[in-house]
Amino acid sequence: MIRPVHLDDAKALLDIYNYYVLHTAVTFDIKPLSLETFQYKLKDITAVYPFIVFEADHEILGYAYGSRFRPKPAYDYVVESTVYVKHDAHGQQIGTQLYAELIRQLKEAHYHTILGVLTIPNAASIKLHEKFGFQKAGELKDIGFKFNTWQTIGIWQLQLT
Repeated sequence: MIRPVHLDDAKALLDIYNYYVLHTAVTFDIKPLSLETFQYKLKDITAVYPFIVFEADHEILGYAYGSRFRPKPAYDYVVESTVYVKHDAHGQQIGTQLYAELIRQLKEAHYHTILGVLTIPNAASIKLHEKFGFQKAGELKDIGFKFNTWQTIGIWQLQLT
């Protein structure tokens, strides 16, 4: 089931996130986050944006949220989307269900544009974004340094209004 996040979900969410920090380049964090840091991030995001979790049999298998793209006021109607699925729970359409609900909530909140910022190559994430009508808007080559190599990001954009 998909439900709003609760602050006491932080440890389960952090475990999902820190796996990606340690084993992938999909996030540019290099060291695992502490629970305190993640709790602060959770409170900061939920004060303004939708943040949802996918739970099955009392276990959180994924989460999604919107967040501020850039701090200037002209960007107030633009939101960056984030979706993480527990590394051993892929292939169950969890990301698809989370993204569908997140997009619905962002539309309801009257955002104009959603941006997906993806480390590329990442065929699964590109497929997910394009499934919902996102279009590639740009690419920034060699923009982040992780695992002793330069990483490239692509930006996918979905106009809501």
